Amino acid sequence: MSKIINRRDFFKLLGGGVVAASAGLVACSGKDGQTTASQQEGEKGKMTFRTSPNTGDRVSLLGYGMMRLPVVGGGTERDHPDAAIDQEMVNKQVDYAIEHGVNYFDTSPAYCQGRSEEATGIALHRHPRDKYFVATKMSNFSPATWPRKESMEMFENSLKYLQVDYIDYLLLHAIGGSGMDEFNTRFMDNGILDWLVEQKEKGRIRNLGFSYHGAVSVFDQLLQWHDEGRYHWDFVQIELNYLDWNLANEINSSNTDAVYLYGELEKRGIPSVIMEPLLGGRLANVPDPIVAKLKARRPEDSVAAWAFRFAGTPEKVLTVLSGMTYMEHLVENIRTYSPLTPITPEEHEFLMDIAEDIFNLKTIPCNECNYCMPCPYGINIPAIFSHYNKCIKEDNMPTHRRSAEYNKQRRAFLVGYDRSVPRLRQADHCIGCGQCSPHCPQSIDIPQELHKVDVFVENLKRNGKIADVEA
Repeated sequence: MSKIINRRDFFKLLGGGVVAASAGLVACSGKDGQTTASQQEGEKGKMTFRTSPNTGDRVSLLGYGMMRLPVVGGGTERDHPDAAIDQEMVNKQVDYAIEHGVNYFDTSPAYCQGRSEEATGIALHRHPRDKYFVATKMSNFSPATWPRKESMEMFENSLKYLQVDYIDYLLLHAIGGSGMDEFNTRFMDNGILDWLVEQKEKGRIRNLGFSYHGAVSVFDQLLQWHDEGRYHWDFVQIELNYLDWNLANEINSSNTDAVYLYGELEKRGIPSVIMEPLLGGRLANVPDPIVAKLKARRPEDSVAAWAFRFAGTPEKVLTVLSGMTYMEHLVENIRTYSPLTPITPEEHEFLMDIAEDIFNLKTIPCNECNYCMPCPYGINIPAIFSHYNKCIKEDNMPTHRRSAEYNKQRRAFLVGYDRSVPRLRQADHCIGCGQCSPHCPQSIDIPQELHKVDVFVENLKRNGKIADVEA
């Protein structure tokens, strides 16, 4: 598998359409190549669309991920799991999205503790069916859902909750995590994949694909089936961003570089649906020195806009998903894609350098997807990793007692840790049971990382000399 790709090969992968698109945008750019005010406002009717080669669907380049919906009282269900979803706000944001050209809405039976599909269905059902495409998943992770009957019921419930007669884009959810054995258990031994193919033939599914996390051998096997004509994949959902383009495997040996994933799909003509363009928000929350570099190149663009432009540039990308909990995120992302200004060759090389800068921070590669939760011992795993990573990103880690900033940094870390994570939910309560790790899309050895954080914290409390953060 190739990890490094040069500029010429990158743009060969993207296709000639990028050059034409870039040229077509010159008239809309300022003297210094900056976008004009009309582009910044994200005007109605300016959304960039891509066409599916299978159905001719004209899909908005920005897709609405319904994974983290707002709840009554503010925040998301991750922050307030017992709070009701704020259906009025969901309706308002879906209305705004559709009004501004967004027509792809992605949900799952597993999202928002099982409440996302129903909330999504309520919001979308208020609009004509031809105004949106709905994507959902066969999220049969639990052994209780592996039998054929239970998996079939999951699909039927999706139709009911979404208030539709057919699913536009149906995915086998998160394949690859535990290799082909798990895939066979979830989809083959019970005959559910063949049953889904039958549902497609009956018109109850318009496009059938899968979302990939984990073992590349499973990804390769499913594409081999496609080549052999055993199964036809209409689309595949992959993680793609400028950090994972060449460095996903360097960050975690269980992950696969996006350049490989996209390249394998592109050469087969299979459209890519992109998840994690911001890596769970990590690429919107980069250290100040990196922010300064990005702002120096395009002062009017947000940090997040760079990541969204990168994810949307390859011409075989059908749509880029964003979990937009708040209206301001929705407005900004619509602006970025209304229309898309593709990444240039020079900007690609620049972002590869930025990716190296981020990689060298050595943070824990947690996307805060929450798949590891709940912990049976009450540990708030994402919050622990988030605080640890935040201090590294802000160059505020108390690593050496001889440093003039050590005492200030030590206090800030410990106080911030207690504020971010209640004492009974901190890393020292991990017993190493390992129930969390199999659910992590990034294949993080979570108990090991929690132990690393715990040792670090205990050293700080003793005010002893702190080893390098990689130790």
